[in-house]
Amino acid sequence: MFTAFTDPIAYGLGSWASELTIGSAILRICISLLLGAIIGCERATKRHSAGVRTFMLVTLASTITMMTDLIMCRSLNSTFYLLSAATVIAAAMLSVNCVLFSSRNQIKGLTTSVALWTCAIIGLSSGIGYYTLTLVGFFALLCTLNLFPSFEHYLKNRSNHFEIHLELKSSSNLQDFVTTIRKLGVIIDDIELNPAYVNSGLSVYSIAVSITSGELKKYKTHEEIIEALSSLDYVYHIEEMRN
Repeated sequence: MFTAFTDPIAYGLGSWASELTIGSAILRICISLLLGAIIGCERATKRHSAGVRTFMLVTLASTITMMTDLIMCRSLNSTFYLLSAATVIAAAMLSVNCVLFSSRNQIKGLTTSVALWTCAIIGLSSGIGYYTLTLVGFFALLCTLNLFPSFEHYLKNRSNHFEIHLELKSSSNLQDFVTTIRKLGVIIDDIELNPAYVNSGLSVYSIAVSITSGELKKYKTHEEIIEALSSLDYVYHIEEMRN
């Protein structure tokens, strides 16, 4: 049987915090603004597209929306949070605008996009008065953004599949490059000419590769493979493409 959830923080503060009053509304708004600002600062320091004000506005809007829904549901004797549902959808649509495609066919901003959407959910939990859930969700989001990138980089650097941004001095060197990496035990899954560099004097490609050599799988990271390939005379520039 479902039992009503009692928020520990709201219980400790008193009945005014769990009920929707002027005081609790101000508290919920302040919490959402503060948490949104912290996440926004974290993203801004890493020079991502969505900054402090964007995150603050998203959490503020979702918090006010949830409180408005609470008032409407009590007035209309309803249990359907229409505005909150619309806010989640709007936040998802807004977060899509944070996703960018660079000239090197790299997708950027996915993490910021999802973080923005998550902040909208955190704002809703603050608006309904679940302070403990709000703080737990906030710290989980903050830890995910700060603690896992290095671990994610470690895993990606040792995966059998990765993508390369390759700049050759001439298109005639492509066959030499393909022959060289095949000898290393790396096979090419896909090659795509990058149109952004047309008429630049360089032949630029986006290449998806897979490591098949057991020796490479054991001892070589992507960075070491890229460094070895960058020493080739006909390679102007090469780097791994990262999301």
